[in-house]
Amino acid sequence: MIKDEAVNVLGGPLDPCSSDPLTGFFRDGHCNTCTEDRGSHTVCVLMTAEFLAYSKYVGNDLSTPHPEFGFPGLKPGDQWCLCAARFLQAHDEGCAPQVRLTATHERALEIVPLRILQQYAPA
Repeated sequence: MIKDEAVNVLGGPLDPCSSDPLTGFFRDGHCNTCTEDRGSHTVCVLMTAEFLAYSKYVGNDLSTPHPEFGFPGLKPGDQWCLCAARFLQAHDEGCAPQVRLTATHERALEIVPLRILQQYAPA
């Protein structure tokens, strides 16, 4: 698998999202992506209790640990590379988490408009 160029949604270099917990499609701490990343794990978000409950409700339980897969389970305050479509779905439902624009890969823009991502960026 060949990584796409590491460029964020603002056109600059892609900042790290999280190394604890280790995130990203490549588990390299960045929201890097490639052709094989069908889920587009490109949006760096700050987890909230509300979003974690919503994600579990729609069938993607991110809070339960799965040590057999090296997944610690997420808690509020963790940063994570979220699938762009799930972020947009959460936005549509009114429970999207905050976004770190400098750590969100430009490929997220194929699914989520920049103006929507900007609504969730901390001031």
